[in-house]
Order: sequence, then structure tokens, then C-alpha cells
Amino acid sequence: MLTETNPYKVFAGSKGEALALRVCQHLGCPLGKLNIARFADGEFAVSFEESVRGQSVYLVQSTCPNSDNLLELLLMIDAAKRASAYKVIAVVPYFGWARQDRKDKPRVSIGAKLVANMLQTAGADRVITVDLHADQIQGFFDIPVDHLYGANVLAKYVADLRLKNLIVASPDVGGSKRAAAFCKKMHDLIDQEVPMVICYKHRPDFNQVGEMRVLGDVKDKDVVIVDDMADTAGTLCKAAEVMKECGAHSVRAVVAHGIMSGNAASNIANSALEELVFTDSIPFDETRCSKVKVVSIADPIAETILAIQEHRSVSELNIH
Repeated sequence: MLTETNPYKVFAGSKGEALALRVCQHLGCPLGKLNIARFADGEFAVSFEESVRGQSVYLVQSTCPNSDNLLELLLMIDAAKRASAYKVIAVVPYFGWARQDRKDKPRVSIGAKLVANMLQTAGADRVITVDLHADQIQGFFDIPVDHLYGANVLAKYVADLRLKNLIVASPDVGGSKRAAAFCKKMHDLIDQEVPMVICYKHRPDFNQVGEMRVLGDVKDKDVVIVDDMADTAGTLCKAAEVMKECGAHSVRAVVAHGIMSGNAASNIANSALEELVFTDSIPFDETRCSKVKVVSIADPIAETILAIQEHRSVSELNIH
């Protein structure tokens, strides 16, 4: 709650307003007034319509496509610093460019490091984010990073389904750690061991999936595929198809971020998936696809804000 001794305000960019309103509802505070003026040539300017002097300012904005959303966040940070805010905390539910976290071939950029540098240069004092594509991206920052995980709200949703023969699947070898952590959360919620299988996939190019095989037995199982994002949803659809061919009773997927680029919605609708569940880190209209279910990450973000304001441990909230 707002107090005179520990004041803060929450503002939202174009891609963060819906989530920010839910966060503010949990916090019991109004969403701050922010104006984004746009010029005919595409340029835009950000201005706060209320004082932020001496206050901690939380700016909610995902850097999802396109790059205007990142620049919008950078301008928000700069405006807050120039308005004499005490601290500026960037709440970035979806951290874009995170797939560019290393040099996997010669002469390429490391986009995640560049974005981290830009946020710090603009004046961010802290970052709150959800399910980074790679955990090591936290090390790209020289400021505190609170890395939250959507698995808590997603695991609760799965637990409420009461699936009889639950098994968790990773869509690739790289996601096995994420899937294993999800198994542990499911064990804590339903008090029974949850096995895991792994898909092996060969990706010939960006957003393309070639050969895929299942390492493990899914016959007559209710499979839950766990991943960090659904972009074109090609991997998820292919994995669901392979699982069904291997005798799975049902296949559904839970991911932190529903990017849903291009024909992703129709791909999901025409796939073997029972449903695709993701958080509201990126705005999505559920009417676009009847198989999509969106759950909110607002409460963990709000609890993190309160912990920061009250100088309490974030890890003790059990949201990591």
C-alpha cells in the first residue's frame, strides 16, 4: 500500500497497461497517469502527467515486438529520471531479444546484452522480469534483477485440472532444467511424483523445426509440455503431434510468454494440443484462439513490488 514514508507509483507503457491495472488492483493503488504523444512520422514522446519527485517509480512494459515498445520503455525511464524520481524500476514481464544471449556463430550480435546496457544507460535502477530465455542474462546487468517464474501460476492451473496420468515434457534438451523444476512444483502441489520426458529436435533455421523424437514413454499419459515461450508455436505443435503418435492420451502446453507471431493462433487451433496456457506477460485476445487460456502473473509482480518497498526478501515469497 502507499505510505508517506515509502512512496511509490506504478505506470504502464502501451504493452503493459492491462497487466499494470491488475498489479495496481492487488496493490490497492491507482495506475499513474502517463501520456505518449505520437507524431505523423512515427516518432513519439513520453511525459508523466503527475509528479514522481522523490518516489520509487515502477514502469510496466514488455519489450515484445516491435522495437517501438523497447524505445517506449527507455523514454519512460529517461523521463522518470529527469523528473527527479528517487528510484526507477523497470518491470519487464517479457524481456525481448533474450534468445540472442551468446555468439552461436561468427559475426553476430548479443542482443540481450545490448538491451541490458540500454536499460541501464537510460537510468533503470532495478529490473523485475519473468522467465528469461536464459538465466545467465541476469549477469548482463550491473543492477539488481528480480527474476520471477511463471511456473507457479501455471503449475497451479495444471494441478486444478486433476489429470490422472500426468507427465511433463520438455520440447527440447535445452529446456530440461525448466521442465524438471516444473515437475518439482507439481509434486509439491499434488503430492505425488511426476515423471518427465524430453523431445529431441533439430532446428534447421530460425522458427523452423525439422526432425523431432520423444525420449521416454508417453503411452496413455496426459502430457504437459513446458516451455518459456510460444512464438510461431511450431515446436509446440510438432511436439504435440509426435506425442499423440506415440500414444499419449492428451497433450497440452504451458509457457510463460505467448508471443503468438504470424499464424501461431491458427497453428494452435489446428494442432493436436488440447490447450495452450500462458501468462499475461504479453497482451493477447483469447477470442483469437479457442484453445488458448491466459492466466495472470500480476499477483507475483505486485508481491515483489511490496517486498522491494518494504525491504523484505523476494526469495521468501516463493515466487522464484
